[in-house]
Amino acid sequence: MTAPTTTVRPTATEPRARFRDLLAAEWTKLWSLRSTYWTLLLSGLVIIGLNVNAAVADYRNWPHYGADIRAIFVPIWAMRDAFPDGAGLLLMLATGSVGAITLTGEYGTGQIRTTFAAVPARRSLVTAKLIDVTVVMLGYGTVVAGTSFWATQAILSGRHVGMSIGYPGAFQAVAASAVLAPVCALIGMGIGAIVRHSAATMVITAAALLLLPLFFTDHYRWTADIKHALPASAWERLTDLGYGRFGFTVRHPTTTTEAWIALAVWALASAAVAITVVHRRDV
Repeated sequence: MTAPTTTVRPTATEPRARFRDLLAAEWTKLWSLRSTYWTLLLSGLVIIGLNVNAAVADYRNWPHYGADIRAIFVPIWAMRDAFPDGAGLLLMLATGSVGAITLTGEYGTGQIRTTFAAVPARRSLVTAKLIDVTVVMLGYGTVVAGTSFWATQAILSGRHVGMSIGYPGAFQAVAASAVLAPVCALIGMGIGAIVRHSAATMVITAAALLLLPLFFTDHYRWTADIKHALPASAWERLTDLGYGRFGFTVRHPTTTTEAWIALAVWALASAAVAITVVHRRDV
């Protein structure tokens, strides 16, 4: 007589999500938001329209400009037509808002609980969000900055004052404007991880990006150092081709290297904040 045997069937376990799966899932989530499409599309059209309008105005007014303006039109005013301050502020506001809503939107709908239940590895999840947003915003910034430069300089070339991308500092200005988009989006995500409320995050992000530089001046060294370290000021330094030239004096100057470092630090610090805060909180 033989003892009965029992067959043990292996239990099926759900495979862990691979990082590329997280990237694909977060990519789908990002583009499932209608606000992403409309914000990027409308803001891009408005920014390019503002820049083109500035170039058209200078094209029409060129015969009335005196010798002093014509002498410094290239590179100062030609570059300012490509990237005026108003267009830069709108780009920061739009990209910062998209970054903020990417993270806070799930908190607002409560979907974040389902997301964390499906993917307990929060740091990997947030990293995937950060990478997707960075890629999208870098593409957006490149298209907007490249189109703005090409269109405005094509218009100004009709007066023989257009600049090529090979002009000293021109590529730097285009690259800085392209990079500004993902930097501001990451700042919005970092603030969103802390606040976790869409409206409040967007207000705080706008204040940090647009209003904070107004509280600091170049009159004192310590205030100048703080101002130069802010994203808006760093971008202005990289796009101002007349900085410290043509008789313009700067009380406490900063270098282009320092401006690039400032943008990089803001991006990395914001990403680190988002990852750390989401990982440590209960929800």
